[in-house]
Order: sequence, then structure tokens, then C-alpha cells
Amino acid sequence: MDKQVNLTNDQLINLSPRQRAWMRFKNNRRGYYSLWIFVILFVLSLFAELISNDKPIIIQFEQQYYFPLLSDYPETTFGGDFVTMTDYNDPYIIKKITKDDNWALYPLNHYSFDSINYFADSPNPAAPSSQNFLGTDDRGRDVLARLIYGFRLSVIFALVLTAIGVVIGIIIGGLQGYFAGKIDLVAQRLIEVWSSMPELYLLIIFASIFKPSIGLLIILLSLFGWMGLSDYVRAEFLRGRNLDYVQAARSMGVSNINIMFKHLLPNSMVPVLTFLPFRISGAILALTSLDYLGLGVPPSTPSLGELLSQGKENIDAWWLSMTTFSVLVGTLVLLIFIGEALREALDTRRG
Repeated sequence: MDKQVNLTNDQLINLSPRQRAWMRFKNNRRGYYSLWIFVILFVLSLFAELISNDKPIIIQFEQQYYFPLLSDYPETTFGGDFVTMTDYNDPYIIKKITKDDNWALYPLNHYSFDSINYFADSPNPAAPSSQNFLGTDDRGRDVLARLIYGFRLSVIFALVLTAIGVVIGIIIGGLQGYFAGKIDLVAQRLIEVWSSMPELYLLIIFASIFKPSIGLLIILLSLFGWMGLSDYVRAEFLRGRNLDYVQAARSMGVSNINIMFKHLLPNSMVPVLTFLPFRISGAILALTSLDYLGLGVPPSTPSLGELLSQGKENIDAWWLSMTTFSVLVGTLVLLIFIGEALREALDTRRG
């Protein structure tokens, strides 16, 4: 309430509806800070290759600079014995690179999502250690690296799926609500039939026919992900289609498209914006659940669901399930707090 208390009544009156909504959002400290935490974590995950990688960012060797993230170098480049790709976590290669005045700048975590620690002191899955901060999975891959890359994949997947669902939901719901009548009646019956389709069974069938991929999952889930949102858009358009300003626009000869998307849609965005964080969290849960069941992304892809599945198969390796569960729950809690704050911010009944 800090900013709102410091403003005079005249300043509050002169605020636009967007400014009032932003102030209400900022006054909800839990949601406001959750938004910042989520955005910071997501932005950091976009630079995962610079944070967690099995290749140094830059190497100075014998007065020359090398950039392993951009190019592959054989280990003979750094004094090795074989003309093969360099394993920069090999103690022998590290000793060669760092001898004399040579040096290498490594990421904070020395493993990528698919790199295997062949020099671990314990059998896999190995417990957290100075080598692997959150341990390794049953194949020797670094858990921290797979969490970072898996978090990035889950959020990007959720954002893309949500964006597609919002676009389809707005178009279909807007057409139903604006034209109403037979168009609305027929569309509702078709939606009821389509929503009764067994989504999980369809995913199982397509997973057995096609090679699993992110693109296939987005297409399949997008076929069903718009229906919940279209109902709210339809209701808002039905409520606003006979209002005075819409009737005035019709009498002035404004086209239906302009009325729908320039007049009605801006006034119908409250439910769309309110449900965005919850739809994102639902998409993250959907991807995690499908990966847990083995119906999601390919096995080599970093995935939170795949780590949870490994935790189930390796009960003694508590670091697999506990760390993944913490990341998943923490992400969903942040999104829920953001959604609650957004719902309160867009509630015009509040001061």
C-alpha cells in the first residue's frame, strides 16, 4: 500500500485504469515479488549454456584464444593424444589446459544436460558432491544441469502452448459470442463433442505412431487447450454485443471484425489475462505428467517428468525426486501467486 498511501486523491482520480490495475498488482507484494522471481529465473535459464555446460566459455592456450561453445576442437589442440572431440572434464585435459600460463573460464556448473561424469567417485546414481552439486541420475548425468535445462524447456513449452490456446480461444469464443444464434448453438454442440474425446488415449495412439517430439506435443495439446478459455471470451462477447457503444458502432457502418477486435475484445480481456498464469502452470504440469508416463519428449531431452520417473525407480536416490519436486512445486507456487495478484489487480471493485 506504500505508493497508494503517498498519492493524493487528485492524483488517484487522474490515474488511468491500467495505472490503477498496476498499482493494485504492486500492492500485492506476494504476487509482485513472485513475478520478479519467476522472470529472473526464466531469464537466467535462457543462458543455461553459459551457466551449466561441459565446455569452457573461453580458453587461452599458448597465446591463442579458443571458444569451445562456438566450435569443436580435437584434444590434440590442447596437447592431448587423440584426434577426437575434447572432454573438458577429463583431469588429463584439464591439466594440459591449465599448465604454465594457460587458463580456461568454465561455467558455474561444469556439466551440460547430456554430459556424463565418467570420473565420479561413486556408482550412479551418485549422491550430491563437490563434483555434482545435486548428484547424478542413473546414467551419470548431472541433476543440476538437467533441472536448469528442464525448467527452461517446461516454461518455453508452456508459454507457446498458452499463446496458441489463447489465440484460438479468443477467435472461437469471440465468434460465438458476437454472432450468437445458430452459430453459437452449432459451435457449442461441436465443442461438447470435441471435449468428450479421450485426450490421453489420443496421445498414447499418436505416441505409438509418430516419433515423440516437442512439436507433436504442442500440436496435440493445442487441439484441446483452447476450450476452457473460449467459454469466458464467449460470455464476455455475449454480454457486450448489445451494449450502446456496440450498437452505435454498427449504426455507423463499422465492420464486424473491427467491432469484435477493436471494441469488444479490449473490454473482454480480464478473464483472459487473469487465467494466463494458471494456464501456464497447467501446461507445465501436463508436460511433466506426460514425460513421467513416457509419452512426452524423447528420452535424451532434459525433462522434469523424466527426473521424477527416475526418482520413482531409484527410491534410495532421494536427490532425484526431492530436487525435482522442489523445482516443480516452487514454479507452480510462483505462478499461482502471480495469478492471484493479477486477479485482484483486474478487479475493478477494489480501490
